[in-house]
Amino acid sequence: MLDEQSLLQAPEEDYMNAEQLAFFDDLLLRTKQETQEEIERLRQDMDMSGQVSDVSDRATLEEEAQIAIRIADRKRQLIPKIDAARRRIQTGDYGYCLETGEPIGIARLLIRPTAEYCTDVKQLNEKRELNYDHKQR
Repeated sequence: MLDEQSLLQAPEEDYMNAEQLAFFDDLLLRTKQETQEEIERLRQDMDMSGQVSDVSDRATLEEEAQIAIRIADRKRQLIPKIDAARRRIQTGDYGYCLETGEPIGIARLLIRPTAEYCTDVKQLNEKRELNYDHKQR
């Protein structure tokens, strides 16, 4: 099985070959399992926080619960992205920008294995979103 270093050193013509796709599929599967476990841990932690009579303690618990809910929600949103990335592996589209068809790049995929766009397109989309948000205000 490949490791990150050998992926980064692989020649360009090896990009998204069967061995690399298997590496990323395994990485995505492990990430999904870890994410589901983290969500379950957060849920259990929230269930275990009992009732307290002190107003200050109650406020602290409520604030911690709100943070845990936000974290769990972000984690939950990651699961469909992981599933979509694994489907792209099956169809042979994984590792290529959905907009340009250009390679996303091994380094970027190692950092964000669910990436759908190359860096240039992602930056352009973020600038558009930022510009749109400013116009809405």
